[in-house]
Amino acid sequence: MPRYKPVDRSPRFLPVVLSEQIQPGTFEFALDHLVDHELDLTALDARFHNDETGASAYDPRVMLKIVLLAYSRGLVSSRSIERGCAQNVLFMAISGDSQPSYTHIAKFVRELGEQIKPLFAQVLMTCDRLGLIGAEMFAIDGVKLPANASKERSGTHAELRHRAARLDKAAGRIIELHRSCDSGTGELDLEAQRRARVQALQREARVTREFVAATSPKRNRKGGELKANVTDNDSAKMATGKGVIQGYAAQAAVDSANQVIVAADVSGSGSEQSMLLPMIEQASSVRRDHTLITADSGYHSNENVAALCERGIPALIADHQMRQRDERFARQERHRAKPDVLYDKRPTGQEQPVRLYRPRDFIHDPRTNSCICPAGQRLYSSGSNCTINGRTCHKFTGTVAACVPCTDRERCLRHPERTRVRQVAMFHRGQAGAHAPTELMKRAIDSARGRTLYGRRIATVEPVFANLRHNKRLNRFTLRGRTKVSTQWHLYCLVHNIEKIAHCRRRS
Repeated sequence: MPRYKPVDRSPRFLPVVLSEQIQPGTFEFALDHLVDHELDLTALDARFHNDETGASAYDPRVMLKIVLLAYSRGLVSSRSIERGCAQNVLFMAISGDSQPSYTHIAKFVRELGEQIKPLFAQVLMTCDRLGLIGAEMFAIDGVKLPANASKERSGTHAELRHRAARLDKAAGRIIELHRSCDSGTGELDLEAQRRARVQALQREARVTREFVAATSPKRNRKGGELKANVTDNDSAKMATGKGVIQGYAAQAAVDSANQVIVAADVSGSGSEQSMLLPMIEQASSVRRDHTLITADSGYHSNENVAALCERGIPALIADHQMRQRDERFARQERHRAKPDVLYDKRPTGQEQPVRLYRPRDFIHDPRTNSCICPAGQRLYSSGSNCTINGRTCHKFTGTVAACVPCTDRERCLRHPERTRVRQVAMFHRGQAGAHAPTELMKRAIDSARGRTLYGRRIATVEPVFANLRHNKRLNRFTLRGRTKVSTQWHLYCLVHNIEKIAHCRRRS
């Protein structure tokens, strides 16, 4: 038989030089150098007032190194970071063998607050000084991540009051069931278990009622009531590709040269339109006059496009009809999988909604000033050179004799039971309407150069989210409240940018 050298894993004393564990060119080396020599942490020092009295505190520089190193290794919870400080040689080296408890770590992250933004800006200036920011194009996008809250505790104030009543009713049923049961073997354990369940239900109902009484309803721009959450009212229900989550939309603006994050923020709303201009404003320190801003259709609105036009900011913001105008997506339907009948949630016998006839379904001949409907009936002219939203059009109206007995009324009229005839407006081509900046944006993004530039957006920003979500294991936020969640998101963005600095110095 072959002979091998023995493998011995018994305990032993090994000499370890902690300073030798931080090797040049690594993330921890760049982190250690940045925190000790380039970042101004006087704002963190100002939080302590134990110069003459009081116990000594952990150095905030050490705490910042520990948290950022842990996030770079995929350690999120404070207990796992505490174990790393006690067992991992690299954590011992970066912290000088400090071993803060998980409560100290959680308190440090929780109380950073607005002080994280100056640190993010300082690291961003270091990236700019090293030439990592090209400022040719900034791609803005967001990723929806679950919050530290349950979506079952969400609802309008009326729904939450109804939920509290249901919880009290469930607790009452358990009490009645317990009273009706005969005593027997194991009754004491069963009674304790039921009593704990009843107390939990009653406590949940009480917390829900107190929340409804202490908070005012959340409203959208139109005045409609939004769903609130008892656990984290700053979060919101959001639809994702894998279902509905209770969470936040983490925003990032990424430079196209080296994928450096130049701006970061979080939003407690599924709509991203309101985040476009604030993200551009946050990146103003490194943005140039020629910097192109790109964003997907979630950020598109007439107000945003008009604001960009007024400020003279070059941008390519996709609208919801961009792909329908692109001939490259003309046959995209054939690539979509057929719906699974097992997951068809429609009631049995319910038909697909009927698509109404649109103006493009009518045959309009400007030379003869005629218009033919899809049923083959001729419409008469009811107005020429009419203005709608600043655009000139020609109106046509169907006759009562043709529209009333028509068999296509269900497909032609939105309310066939009370509308007798169909009216259609044919707009003249090549004219700018009330939203001229939007029309100019559509022309720019539909051009060959616009498609080429916009195509670089997804390759710029999506790898950043992949790095944070997969490599750094950021699958959910562990804090509550928008301020604390924003702090945690900025810390992860700091990790990403410091990695870029480490790679740059390794190449040089």
